[in-house]
Amino acid sequence: MKIDISKVFLKKKKQVLEQWMKNQLADESLREDLMSNEELRAQSEELLEALVRSLNDNNLEDAQSADFENVVEILSGISISRARQGFSPRETGAYIFSLKEALLQTIQEELKSDPAQLLSVMFKLNKLIDSFSITTFETFIKGREEVILRQTDEITEISTPVIRLWDGILALPIIGTLDSARTQVVMESLLQEIVVTGSSIAILDISGVPAVDSLVAQHLLKTISATRLMGAECIISGIRPEIAQTVVHLGIDLSSIITKATLASALRYAFAVLQLEVRKSSVKEKNSL
Repeated sequence: MKIDISKVFLKKKKQVLEQWMKNQLADESLREDLMSNEELRAQSEELLEALVRSLNDNNLEDAQSADFENVVEILSGISISRARQGFSPRETGAYIFSLKEALLQTIQEELKSDPAQLLSVMFKLNKLIDSFSITTFETFIKGREEVILRQTDEITEISTPVIRLWDGILALPIIGTLDSARTQVVMESLLQEIVVTGSSIAILDISGVPAVDSLVAQHLLKTISATRLMGAECIISGIRPEIAQTVVHLGIDLSSIITKATLASALRYAFAVLQLEVRKSSVKEKNSL
């Protein structure tokens, strides 16, 4: 006699949940530091409730059925939140696969006297949960990409600080590789600070740039051009011997730009341009102060 699979799971929902929790808690990779067992149980119960109420004999082979909209929505939310919390793809995948294991075990017990029907139901159930697994991974990747993009933006902002060295003198130490997106951030930060401080000299220190190629040079030249349009002179410091050789080899023309080997040399030059003098005071002068 053919059974109604939805009624089976509704009747044995508690049993399925307990088996699912048992499967998850037995996993050595379970991250109790990221989610408590109580939170895991509540999350699992919500998903299982939505699944057993959506499931029927007509949609068992159709994971794209509108009946599963709520299931997919809950599953997507779980996947994205796990990506943001720091779960790995394997840990997230184990969550949905352990559900499949619990469902299959329950249906095996129910249909053990009817091998033909058991095989048919297990095949369909396998295919359905595998489809949900794909949804899980797709949304997990989307959530992880959002995290990476946010972190990249934060790191970019942190790694491009505009420093006010002196009245009228700004410095922007660049660490890492310059690409188009980062160049835009560098230019915006520098130009904004020039407007706010009214500075006339900006020092771009590239000591932390691992290598300079034609593309990096173009980005630097764009930044320098934008700085000059704001009425400020630009100095490049941190020109190491290997960078100088690369610039010459690539035929990049920096003859119109002031370049210095160190930030200290660039600052000394900036002081000279602004007609500032920094000198050590004598012992007598110190005592008089």
